[in-house]
Amino acid sequence: MNRFFAYFLFILAAWTIVIKYLFPIAYAIDNDLPLGTYVYLDFWPVVHVALGWSLLHWPRYTFEFAVAVSIAEIVIIISKFVMFLAAPEWTIWRTNWFINKIFVLGCFVMLLTWLLLNASSVKAMQSSSSTAKGTAG
Repeated sequence: MNRFFAYFLFILAAWTIVIKYLFPIAYAIDNDLPLGTYVYLDFWPVVHVALGWSLLHWPRYTFEFAVAVSIAEIVIIISKFVMFLAAPEWTIWRTNWFINKIFVLGCFVMLLTWLLLNASSVKAMQSSSSTAKGTAG
């Protein structure tokens, strides 16, 4: 299951880069606007790739990292949804953002649920991964 979440995170990171950087830049170029006109700066794709890598390789901090990122994402996205839905602005940019955030929220709710329901076996996987790496070198 950790591989599923890792690849889900890689796809989300790529999708976020497309809708927050590439699509807005292409639109700006096509309309002779400054390149950053519609770009929404976002550091989360880097975090998602780092977490995806961690889920694939399972260093000793993975469980705590995954839980912390999941909780942070869930709290931030729900807060942003509350603010947005109070006075929604359904432009192409905000609609793309909203749809992306629905998928990101879904991913992290599922990841957090999986982590908490399987905490003992996930932590055992973390221990065996650390032990195997320690004996290999």
